[in-house]
Amino acid sequence: MRSSKAFTLIELMVVLAVIGILAAIAYPNYAEYVRKGKRAEAKAALMEGAQALERYYSTHSSYLDADDNFAAVFATQSPASGVANYALAAQGAPTATSYLLRATRANSMADDPCGDFQISHTGERTLVNATRTVAQCW
Repeated sequence: MRSSKAFTLIELMVVLAVIGILAAIAYPNYAEYVRKGKRAEAKAALMEGAQALERYYSTHSSYLDADDNFAAVFATQSPASGVANYALAAQGAPTATSYLLRATRANSMADDPCGDFQISHTGERTLVNATRTVAQCW
């Protein structure tokens, strides 16, 4: 009688099923990990923008420039180059003593459950259009 050293079709099917199950579990976790990284990048860009505005305020005693426009001292998207995941801009009408910066979701982050991130001149952190809480996302 001959001995065979090959895999049977059943063995290959079992291995493929196991790989499929592992991939089905791993992919959602990986996707959430990527979204978390993009959120962190947007929050860092907002914080950098707020710090730049505070430095501007400390030297000019106003968040507005000489033409009474909001001082353009921060990045307008996150990441700063490439495809934007968030667009950064002032909300409402900034004044000489107050502002509200918002990171609005874009492209691959458009349906992110954390919504749009905001930070005010007082340092208050909020979310807009979110299904999660500030504690879960900020």
